[in-house]
Amino acid sequence: MSLFKRGEKAYLLLADGTIFEGLHFGIKGTAIGEVVFTTGMTAYQETMTDPSYYGQLVTQTFPLIGNYGVNQADNESTQSYISGYIVREWCDTPSNFRMEGDIDSFLKEQNIVGIYNIDTRRLTRIIREVGVMNGVITTEDVYAKKEELLTQVKRYVIQNAISTVTGKKLRTYSNHNPRYRVALYDFGYKRNIREELVKRSCEVIVLPAETSAKELEKLYPNGIMLSNGPGDPTENQRIIQNIRDIVKLDIPIFGICLGHQLMALSQGCRTEKLKYGHRGANQPVIDLNSHRTYVTSQNHGYAVVGDSLDPNIGCVSHINANDQTCEGIRYHNINAFTVQFHPEAHGGPLDTAYLFDEFVAVMEKEKEKLCH
Repeated sequence: MSLFKRGEKAYLLLADGTIFEGLHFGIKGTAIGEVVFTTGMTAYQETMTDPSYYGQLVTQTFPLIGNYGVNQADNESTQSYISGYIVREWCDTPSNFRMEGDIDSFLKEQNIVGIYNIDTRRLTRIIREVGVMNGVITTEDVYAKKEELLTQVKRYVIQNAISTVTGKKLRTYSNHNPRYRVALYDFGYKRNIREELVKRSCEVIVLPAETSAKELEKLYPNGIMLSNGPGDPTENQRIIQNIRDIVKLDIPIFGICLGHQLMALSQGCRTEKLKYGHRGANQPVIDLNSHRTYVTSQNHGYAVVGDSLDPNIGCVSHINANDQTCEGIRYHNINAFTVQFHPEAHGGPLDTAYLFDEFVAVMEKEKEKLCH
């Protein structure tokens, strides 16, 4: 393996006109998206198959990617939704007993343009200082088409995110003799959220994103999971209104990432776009009740504005230790709690997996009420 593999030229052009020259892997072509970075040292496959990255050019800050190959078991969804992939070096001789292929072949199978052999540290610095911006990866002559590409890049907006990644029909998953039925709203959910619930004796019914409260009620769920997903949460007004109706059913609700944001918006909160987001498996979060700090896995570009939460409705339960942004809400008069981070943490730390146990405990409590 060599950092300087021979290959055809590829370019990354940022919206501010900055050009990075590198080499291409994956397919040839041109891909426009929002340039973001993630700090995970591992779990690159989970990153590439997380639907929350829809419409983005994903930069891995760790300098070597692909050393343990790829396999079907680690996919978080049935396909990749990233627009393009940016790394310093990719490993062309991976080694792992579980591997079924290499990262270059994976990108080709998923029809994704990739670029390597660029200074990802410099690129990350630019994003941290200036903020997230659009860009384009291309294997064409960027200098000859710079102005044309810049026009396209500056016009680019991530749209129809949830409707693109959500499943189109109801799907059911369970082990033998499940004790609880959970309706999982698919806003772009990660497979391990489903697996963590199944592990805890849940029958999981995965629902299309716009399944109405009336349709949901007919399933008689013990609990409702609002999943992660891509895009600007404020664009989903129909879903936000539907959550207002779902809340009235008084069924326990657990929200993660985008689900956390949509629930907050349904209860009158505001959200904001972060300068460069939180993406990686090493984000510190403080539980304001226990005062413990947990290391969490995250992937989001928007956050709930904690000060916009009416104290009569709920309270901020977790904050990010780096920038003090809202990382969780517990509601007072609604049977719901939500978090911005990923307690299923695949891949990442398992510090906050206890939240799934808490959700199951709430469902058990509600079952006992019905029995009496």
